[in-house]
Amino acid sequence: MTRHHAILLILLGGSFMSLVGLMMRLLDTQDGMVILFYRSISLSAMVAMVACLRRRISLFAFFGQLDRTDMMMGMALAIAFMTYVYAMLLTSVASTLFLLTTAPFMAAIIGWVWINERPHPFTWLAMIAALIGVGLMISDGLDLGRTKGNIVALMSALFFAIMLVITRRSRKADVLGGTFFGGVFSLILAGGAAMVVGNGLMISAGDLGLVLFMGAFTIGIGIALVTWGAPHVPAAEVSLLVLIESVLGPLWPWIFLGEAMSGLEVIGGITVMGAVAMLAIKSNQAMQPA
Repeated sequence: MTRHHAILLILLGGSFMSLVGLMMRLLDTQDGMVILFYRSISLSAMVAMVACLRRRISLFAFFGQLDRTDMMMGMALAIAFMTYVYAMLLTSVASTLFLLTTAPFMAAIIGWVWINERPHPFTWLAMIAALIGVGLMISDGLDLGRTKGNIVALMSALFFAIMLVITRRSRKADVLGGTFFGGVFSLILAGGAAMVVGNGLMISAGDLGLVLFMGAFTIGIGIALVTWGAPHVPAAEVSLLVLIESVLGPLWPWIFLGEAMSGLEVIGGITVMGAVAMLAIKSNQAMQPA
């Protein structure tokens, strides 16, 4: 695969993932466990299918390749998926996506402590800028009654960061196995919670169609395309390219549903994304031969 084609795949994958917020807003149900349960069915199925096609193996061979690392990634992703859904329900699409872009900074700290992967010196300056952006969005959330949702979004970013560090530690070529387990574990957790402490798994036909589409064609295909192209592009550039999700994500609800962004939300989001972009650029420069 050429670098040009890989970049197009990553941008396309990020664009697919940017539709999640719009899909969430189109749902009538606000039951996070029900949404997560049905979304996880189509997500797991789509990721397994793409993994088989990409690796040119049978479904049984794919199952045979799954290992403990995939399970660890899956556990982290399941919590990230769960908190992501609730963040979308409790705060704005823009705040959720902007706060999720803090994951690379969290991963840098966790990676330093856990696997002794020393962060780029610029990371600390970028992290200060990102924290300022997060502070602006959290303060905005206090005024708008979205504090809980913003905190849940940061929790989601934390577990996405843990998944990233597990991936780097394992040196796996892709996260398809971990994403598959993430869907399976989400399915089990959400289904159990909905039946034991929730209101069951009843959902309208319209919502069911939207949720299944969300799992398969926004998250499932999105992650598959990004992981397909990522090995052919420097990691720092991948970090920049996937920011398209956070750029486009808030625009779809605004264009189609009129969900506007507040001033502090925009300023905070731009600050965080700018910090991530500068860190990616600096990291890429450090990798270039002298």
